[in-house]
Amino acid sequence: MSQVQVASGRCAPAWPKDALRISFGIIWLIDAGLKWLPGFKDSYMSTIMGIRDGQPAGLRWWFDFWINLQHPAVTFFWALVATAETLIAVALIVGFARKTTYIAAIVFSFLIWSTAEGFGGPYTSGSSDIGTAVVYAVVFGGLLLLNYYEGTSRYSVDYYVEKKISWWWRIAEMRRPASAPEPALASAPLAAAVPAAAPHEITGPPQRSA
Repeated sequence: MSQVQVASGRCAPAWPKDALRISFGIIWLIDAGLKWLPGFKDSYMSTIMGIRDGQPAGLRWWFDFWINLQHPAVTFFWALVATAETLIAVALIVGFARKTTYIAAIVFSFLIWSTAEGFGGPYTSGSSDIGTAVVYAVVFGGLLLLNYYEGTSRYSVDYYVEKKISWWWRIAEMRRPASAPEPALASAPLAAAVPAAAPHEITGPPQRSA
């Protein structure tokens, strides 16, 4: 099982952060599935137009901009939103291009929060929350921090792509992964031959000359 080193010096399992990412991806996949239903398509434009009502006068230009931009091509923007959520969900589940996915999802979540959710407002005496998309953006920010501190995720497509494509870490990681340790060099056999000692010649006692 993949493990990471924690400050105490003990090894902690690495799978919880992957479980968080995959679980969040499943939530997004369910949400994306709902976006493909006819009901969402039929109410897409009316939802944004309805959010405009009750907003402060200083913000109405923002909603008018998005209404005027999307109104002539409602089907295109509905499909674009549904496709974006589906791609984010799949990328989360399989762990593909994690850094890029998290950053894109943060931008997308803030865009949804500031348009379809009307910044969580209008804030009146009956307001009870600030919207869900901004919470999603915070979760994606947390995943981005985990990516920075924990590094490569073993349970992800990125883990295997990085082995094949050297520059893929720029797409998937917040920082360059630590280089793999160099394989230990095999100890070369001692090739220096020790010259064999010449055998001592066994001779008898010195001969006397006659």
